[in-house]
Amino acid sequence: MGDEEAMSASDEGIAAAAGYAPHPYVGGRTAAFRALAAWRMRWPGAPRVIVLTGNPGSGRSRLVTGFLMMCDPGYRKQLPLDDLDPATVPPDLPAPAVPNPSGRTAAQLLWVIADHFGLTADRVEDIFPELAAREEPVTIVVPDVDRAGPVRAAHEPARLVRDVLKPLAATGTVQLLADVPRELAAELAESLPSGQAQIIDLDAPEWADPKGLVRHAETALDPGAGAPELPFTTDPAVRRPLAKALAGRADGSRLTVQLAVQSLLLQPEGFDPADESLLPATVGEALDLHARRLGGDPQTLRLLLAPLAFAEGDGLPVQLWGVLANAVAGWDMSQDLADGMLLAAPFIQPVEPDAEEDADGEPPWGETGAGNDDGRMLLRLQHPGIAEEIRSGLPDVRDAQTKIAMALLEAVPQQNWAKADPYIRDHLAAHTLEAGLLPQLLTDPGLFAHADPVTLRAAIEAVPLEQLGAPARTYLRTAPLLTRSQAPADVRAAFLESAFVEDGLAPYAEALHTLGFDLPWRTLWSVPLAGVRAVTTGSLPQEGGESAAAETDPGTDAGSGAEGPSPSSGPAAALRPVAAFVVPEGTPGSRTMPGPDGDASEGGGSALLLHDLLRPGYVDADPTQVQLPSEEARAAAPFGFSRGADYLRVWARAGQEVVAALLSDTPLTGADLSPDGVLVVATERGVTARQILAAAPAAAPTVPAQRTGAADSAASDGLEGDHT
Repeated sequence: MGDEEAMSASDEGIAAAAGYAPHPYVGGRTAAFRALAAWRMRWPGAPRVIVLTGNPGSGRSRLVTGFLMMCDPGYRKQLPLDDLDPATVPPDLPAPAVPNPSGRTAAQLLWVIADHFGLTADRVEDIFPELAAREEPVTIVVPDVDRAGPVRAAHEPARLVRDVLKPLAATGTVQLLADVPRELAAELAESLPSGQAQIIDLDAPEWADPKGLVRHAETALDPGAGAPELPFTTDPAVRRPLAKALAGRADGSRLTVQLAVQSLLLQPEGFDPADESLLPATVGEALDLHARRLGGDPQTLRLLLAPLAFAEGDGLPVQLWGVLANAVAGWDMSQDLADGMLLAAPFIQPVEPDAEEDADGEPPWGETGAGNDDGRMLLRLQHPGIAEEIRSGLPDVRDAQTKIAMALLEAVPQQNWAKADPYIRDHLAAHTLEAGLLPQLLTDPGLFAHADPVTLRAAIEAVPLEQLGAPARTYLRTAPLLTRSQAPADVRAAFLESAFVEDGLAPYAEALHTLGFDLPWRTLWSVPLAGVRAVTTGSLPQEGGESAAAETDPGTDAGSGAEGPSPSSGPAAALRPVAAFVVPEGTPGSRTMPGPDGDASEGGGSALLLHDLLRPGYVDADPTQVQLPSEEARAAAPFGFSRGADYLRVWARAGQEVVAALLSDTPLTGADLSPDGVLVVATERGVTARQILAAAPAAAPTVPAQRTGAADSAASDGLEGDHT
C-alpha cells in the first residue's frame, strides 16, 4: 500500500484545525484530494494509476469534477486555492486529457483520445503503441465509466475497462485516473504490478467523509444557497442538527441526502425535524417516504418513474411517458400521471437534447448521420442510482422491458419507420435487447436504414452471433460503414441495399426500393471474386440473341493490349453490354490476357473474365472481341465519376452535381462507369454493378432482377483501371 492509502477521514479534522477551507464545490474529501494531488504531481511513492470507485450516489463524479477544477489552468484562477490545504492542491500543469465516455462505445472513446493527442494511428490497436512511444508521459482522466455506451443493457462499461482502461493502464507513459463502478475496480487495479495502482473507494472507512456530507446537507438547506425560507432552514440551531441527522441516516450517500432535502423543500408541511424516522437511509427509502408524505402510494410513484428508469439515450420524450407507464403498470396510469407531477418532481430532470454532433469528418454528401431527438423536451431521472433502485424493485425486469418494447412498436404508425417517433426509431433495439426479443426484430430493412447506426450496432453486437439471422449479420458487417460515414437514412439504405445483394438477400434489397427512400442506385449483381485488379465496361458483338444499343463508333478491343481503337467492320451488329475483370491467371472461367504481340504466353500472369453488365451471369466469350466505349461516347455520357482509395463519387456532367457517393470498407481495386450509367466497382471482396438511378437525358437500360453473392473478406490495397 502507498502512503496515500494510510490517509483517513481524520484528515478532515486536521485540515479544519489548521484553518484550511474545504473545497468550494465538493466541501470535503481531504484524504481523497491529497491522494489525487500526489498522483498529479507524480510524488515519490504515488501510484501511476488511480481507480476511483464507490456506491452509486457516493459522490465520485463530484469529486472528479472538483479535482479537475484545480487542474484546469484557467479555472483554478477562480478558486481560493490559498485558503485550501496545500496538500490537496495539484501543481499548476497543463490540463489533463478528459475523454468523456458517456454514451460512447469503447472504440469511440479510443478515437477521442487519439484525436486529443494528435496520434496518426489508423487502427484502434495502433493507438496504445503510439502512446507508449511518446517521449513525455501523458495524463488521462476518464470520469463516469458507468455511463459508457449508447445501450445500457450492452454492458459497455465492462468492455471499456477491458479494451480501453486496462491497455491504457499497462502503457508506462500513461498516468491514469478512472472513475469506475465497484464491480470493475478490482479487475482494473489487479491487472497491474503491485504499487502501480491504487483503489480509492469513497465508501471505505479510510476515504469516507462524514463531516463533508454534513456540510453538504447543511448547504443544501441554507437559504443563502438557494433553499426557501422555512422554519428548519432559516434557524441554524434547527438546520445544523437536521443536516447531521440527514447525513447520519444516509450512511455516506450524497444522493440519499440530496433526494431527502429536495423532498423536504418541495413539501415541508407536516415535517418534524426532530423525527428521524422521517429521514431516509437509502435511495429507496427516499422514494417511499416522499410518496407517503404527499399522501401517495410508493408503488404508484415507482410505476410512474419506471419508464424513465428504462429510458435510453439522453432521456424519454414527454409524449411517451404516459404510454410506457400504462404498459409497465398494466393499467391506465393517465390520472395518476396527471395528479403525480408533484410526487415525481424531486426525482426527475428535464433535459434539452444536445445539438452538438461528434463527427469524425465530413461525409461526401455534406450531411450528418442520425442526429439527436427533434428538439422536444426530454425527461430523465436525476441520477442513475435512482434508475437502478427503480429497476431492482420490479418483480421482473425482462417482463417490464417486453411491455415497453411492445408499446413502442405499437406506436409506430402503419409500421412505417419513416413516420416513427425518433426515440422509438433509435432506441427500440435497446429495449428489445434487455427483453430478449432483439433477434426477432432484426428482419426489417426499414428499421435497419432509419435507426441510429451507433445505437443499433451496439445492441446487435451484444447478441451472440449464432442467434442472429442473415439480415442482422449483413447489417453488422455494414455497420462500420454506416457509423463511420454518419450518413443520412437514404444513403444508409443505399449501402444496405448493395450489402444485401452481396450477401444473397435480394428480397431485402428489393424491399428498400419500396419504402420511400431516395436511393441513388439499384444494385444489379454482385460476385464474390478475389484478386480483381481492374474492371472495365464494354460491349460484345453477338449474332441475334438479346438486343442492346448498337455502337455506332466502336472503341478499342479489350484484349488487344495497347493497339488503340479499331473500328468495327460491316453493318452494326447487336451488342451485349459486358464487364471485363482483370484477374490472376488461372481464375476459373477466365482467358489469358494476350501480350503486346498477341502471344497469350506473355500476358504477365493476368487473365480476363467477362460478366454480363446488366444481369447475373458470366459470359463465355473471346475477350478480344469486347469493344470499349469510345472517348467520344464517354464524353457524351450523362455521368462521370471520380474516386479515392475507398470512396467514389458519381456526378452529372451537366451542372457537376454529385448524384451518388459510395464508401467502401475495403480499398477499391477498380471502377468503371458505362455510358448509360452502370457503375462497376471492384474491391478485394468482389465485384458489384450498380445502375445509377438519377434522371439523365440519356435513356437508361432496362434493369433486370438482382444478383446474389459475396462473403466478407479481408482488405487489400491497390488502384487500377480508372476511367475518370
